[in-house]
Amino acid sequence: MISEIIEDETFIKITADAIAGRKCTYENCEFINCDLSYAHLSGIVFITCRFEGCNLSLIHLSDTGLQDIQFKDCKLSGADFSKSCDFLFEVNFTNCILDNAIFYKKKNKGAKFTDCSMVETDFTWADLSDVQFNNCNLNRAFFNRTILKNADFRTAYNFIIDPDINTLKKAKFSVHGLPGLLAKYDIRIEG
Repeated sequence: MISEIIEDETFIKITADAIAGRKCTYENCEFINCDLSYAHLSGIVFITCRFEGCNLSLIHLSDTGLQDIQFKDCKLSGADFSKSCDFLFEVNFTNCILDNAIFYKKKNKGAKFTDCSMVETDFTWADLSDVQFNNCNLNRAFFNRTILKNADFRTAYNFIIDPDINTLKKAKFSVHGLPGLLAKYDIRIEG
């Protein structure tokens, strides 16, 4: 069966029913103010697409292709990116809610997370080399065996990262981020 290819289209205020269950490829498309919460996007491939102002909470991403995707002002609470295709996986987020999202074992090198809420987001075993966390709330985010080489946490806040179980070579932190790196030692940092 040949997959349908949809190119250069803009979808405004569509619901999950409009795209769920279809085995197709969306290339260079925009999704604006769409409610795709709980959508089953299995088998769909998105290439160089942009999602803006969309509700993507609890979407199902099994075997979903996400290649060069931009999310802006979107709600992605509980989205499990770990089940999406690894091939050319690349996602970036601006002003998004990623609370309880899962990036378990995902490689998303060089990604940018800007002004995002990432409360209890799971980055266990992920490769986040060269990632930028710009003004992101990482409260109770899980970093376990995570590769964070050259990652930038200088403006991120509320994170706790154990340097003994994560790879932090050349990662960047501000002085205000030191308590998040030393939390396991139960010491007080003042000043």
